[in-house]
Amino acid sequence: MPALVLLGAQWGDEGKGKATDLLGGSVDYVVRYQGGNNAGHTVVVGDQKYALHLLPSGILSPGCTPVIGNGVVVDPSVLFSELNGLNERGVDTSKLLISGNAHIITPYNVTVDKVTERFLGKRKIGTTGRGIGPTYADKINRVGIRIQDLYDESILTQKVEAALDGKNQLLTKVFNRRAIEADKVVEELLSYADRLKPYVADTVLVLNQALEADKVVLFEGGQGTLLDIDHGTYPFVTSSNPTAGGACTGAGVGPTKISRVIGILKAYTTRVGSGPFPTELFDEDGEALRRIGGERGVTTGRDRRCGWFDAVIARYATRVNGLTDFFLTKLDVLTGWEQIPVCVAYEIDGKRVEELPYSQSDFHHAKPIYETLPGWSEDITKAKSFSDLPKNAQAYVKALEEMSGAPISAIGVGPGRDETIEINKFI
Repeated sequence: MPALVLLGAQWGDEGKGKATDLLGGSVDYVVRYQGGNNAGHTVVVGDQKYALHLLPSGILSPGCTPVIGNGVVVDPSVLFSELNGLNERGVDTSKLLISGNAHIITPYNVTVDKVTERFLGKRKIGTTGRGIGPTYADKINRVGIRIQDLYDESILTQKVEAALDGKNQLLTKVFNRRAIEADKVVEELLSYADRLKPYVADTVLVLNQALEADKVVLFEGGQGTLLDIDHGTYPFVTSSNPTAGGACTGAGVGPTKISRVIGILKAYTTRVGSGPFPTELFDEDGEALRRIGGERGVTTGRDRRCGWFDAVIARYATRVNGLTDFFLTKLDVLTGWEQIPVCVAYEIDGKRVEELPYSQSDFHHAKPIYETLPGWSEDITKAKSFSDLPKNAQAYVKALEEMSGAPISAIGVGPGRDETIEINKFI
């Protein structure tokens, strides 16, 4: 079954867009299966840089059909803005398919997200304020608005009114905000219906029929493993399942049809937003990683927190996702360090711990235990094979592979589409 899942193995921002784009020419469908426009993928094609938020990276590959699955939450205004931007740059977006079961991020979801986060003050989660969490909450509470609801005005109106019954109480009585008028929300949502309609499809049927016909389908996760709502550093997580299991529920494809699960690893570690981060650096090394790596969130514009590679997290990602391969990105950023520390375990209450702590409190207090590997100074951006890398860079990759528990099958040595070393073919 030629179905692959590609996902982040850290806290997101690992370079999934580059990896998806690398495979885009070899796959027939690329599917986003969770998250919304809180994700950000940067893809560099030649001298052109594309920042994608909601759309699958495969939209840049002419022969590929991009799909937004039922597990994604969609802000129509953001979707159209992104489509318009690509069309203006000559990218054909006509093949896009969107599940009619995907939930819509409504204006009141965005409002609730922003005022709630502001209300939390020092206890804030670090949400992007784009309405993602409240939309997923509505979905679970069974008061969500789905794309298919846009084509029945009566049902849409009833659902919006039902959702606002409770939210307006919250906005007016708790947050001292003005109530939101249901008819204005309905009017705005209906304004998107005609333009959305050509893209709306039964994507579960389309994808399963594609797999039955031996088409290659790539499932692309947003965010990363440690931001998974169930398996991440809760509560500092996203509101969906970017782990491999999320691909099955978020796209409607059974687990027996998944043949390969590829984890994207950055050669160091970054995180955006609040929450524990054992290897975070607050010194010149951390600032250098941020500057050289261009570590600023594609979607949020926030500086990313930076730290050394954490093998404990990588091992956890291998286990919880059932990873078959790693794609190691941004190895070039580490060029110039004489010594490169790698976190191999944690110290918690005076004890050495080699696996991710089950307890949130333990993880919060975890101190990294480092092993130091020799660095390299040679420019590696022109390397085309593993043997082209300096010996110390080769040793670094091999050490990370051994510590992480799955083979490293590709290495990013620069931001460009062609700046990748393929050790083992994914397809």
